[in-house]
Formats: sequence, C-alpha cells, structure tokens
Amino acid sequence: MLNTRITELLGIQYPIVQGGMVWNSGAKLAAAVSETGGLGLIGAGSMDPATLRYHIQQARRLTRRPFGVNLPLLYRHADENLKVIIEERVPIVFTSAGNPKRTTPLLKDAGTTVFHVTATPQLAQKCEQAGVDGVVAEGFEAGGHNGRDELTTLVLVPAVISAVSIPVLAAGGIATGAQMAAALALGADGVQVGTRFAATQEASGHESFKQALVQAKVVDSFLTIKKGVPVRLLDNRFRRMVMEAEASGAPRTDIMEMLGSGRERLGMFEGDLDNGELEAGQVVGLIDDIPPVRDVMHAFVAGFRQAVARLNGQLESAEKSGKK
Repeated sequence: MLNTRITELLGIQYPIVQGGMVWNSGAKLAAAVSETGGLGLIGAGSMDPATLRYHIQQARRLTRRPFGVNLPLLYRHADENLKVIIEERVPIVFTSAGNPKRTTPLLKDAGTTVFHVTATPQLAQKCEQAGVDGVVAEGFEAGGHNGRDELTTLVLVPAVISAVSIPVLAAGGIATGAQMAAALALGADGVQVGTRFAATQEASGHESFKQALVQAKVVDSFLTIKKGVPVRLLDNRFRRMVMEAEASGAPRTDIMEMLGSGRERLGMFEGDLDNGELEAGQVVGLIDDIPPVRDVMHAFVAGFRQAVARLNGQLESAEKSGKK
C-alpha cells in the first residue's frame, strides 16, 4: 500500500485514479482499476441516463471495491445523469467541465465524496469554497478537454497545493510510476491517469484507436479548438481541418459546428482515424503496448518504488560524499 490522504479518503490501496475518458471508460475498465487497488471511474460524458445506470450496476457486479463516476457538467445529459448517480448511490463522483457550485451540495447531501477537475489555482479555491472534498489539478499536457491557460502540471500542481487545504490529485502527463513519484514529490496526494488506461485491454475504445495511441510519438498530440473548448488530439484529417478553420479566422460557432456531437464517438469508439476526435495526452509517446489493467497498475507501483529508491540512493551518496 501507498498511504496518502487520497487512499484514506477514497478507501483505496494506491493513490491512482483512472480518468473518466469519454467512450473509453466503461464499467469493465473502472472495475479492473478498482480491483487492482486504484479508483476506477465510469465516464458519464458519453452516456445517456439508461447507459450510465447499466454501467454503474455492471461495475457493482464486477467489483466490490470503491469505484466512481466522472460527470462532465456541461454535457447534454448532465442533469439526468446526476439524478441517476444519486439514485444509484454512487459513493464517489468526479465532476468536470463546469461550475461545481450547484451540483456539489446535491451530491454531498446524498453522502457522496466529490472531486472537481481544475486547470487554475483560482478555480481550485472556488471548488474548495463550493464544498468539494478534493480537486484534480490537470495540466495542459492532458488528453481530452483542457484549460485555456496552458499551465503545465509541474507548475499547476504546487500552485494549487498552495491555494487550497483539501487533497490534490495531479493529472496531465502521467503514465509511469516515476512520474507519479514526481507528482507526490511536488506535494500531490495522488495522481489521475487517463491516456495510459485508454490503451488497455479493458478500455472500451476501438482497437484501431488503441493502436493509434501505441504508434503515436510525444510530438503527435496537439491542443486544438482553442476558440471553442480546448481539446488535445492526435493529428489526423479532422484536427487539421479545425486548425485550418482557426487560422482562417472562422468564428467560434463555425468551429463548434465542425466539432458536432459525434466526433468523439466516431474516432475513439467507432475507430474512424481520419474524421473523428482522437483524444490523447502528450504521454502517448511513452505508451508502446496494450496490456491488461493489472499490468499497468503493477508497473506503476514498481516504477514508483524504483524512482523513490533511486532518489534515496542518490541522497545517501551525496551525504556520504559531504562527510568526507
């Protein structure tokens, strides 16, 4: 076990939370992460209420350990999905993409532990004032939708930690145990991991999308749709079309119309690598396989311990040299 405020608060073995990635994070992935000691999240952003209810109930059949739901507050079915979450007594909810001021009291009244994803220290403070139990400080290295300020994880995490007293999870650019060690060294209580879990056997994304993640390099993901809702994508025909529209001065409404309501599904779930959204973080270049979740979790823990041992060894060596 790796004990932090996060493991105690969430009742998990390791301070590792799987991101609630749309079209990738169904019950199978969430349960697999929870079964191996982390916290799995069902991604409600790509689900209508009936589908979300099914995945919550399915996750309960697959694991008796804690799991949660990621609820993007600006998505079409957000209010209906919030009702399902409360009715199903989901114990942990991570909200994102919106203001948590209205939803947090409703969830807290239902006995739910609430986190919110933030991109600035100022937003983190507002989340604390809204009553959340913790925040996710997500740097712009992260895949999917991002903050407009382009703060890196290395800068954002300590800034958020200084701004709030509640637990902080670091997110964005984390795919290895060594990176988790770096996040905890900054003062984070744990990490949230997305892209690495998208490239696993249990993730619900299309096999072609998973292969695209494996083949991509660290320079192959780009922050796109900056005039609308910033999102980090792998390069493809759709991304280049959006970039050309932005460069030509197209209005925000035209760019959002290009995005449409089905691009995420088309790319990540249906496997159209040319015309769909392929959301991925910069760490995509560090991923070269599609293993089961248990292997990813074991690698995280082993890599974390190796990184800590290496640093301890360097510190001991430096202390010995200083005494000579």
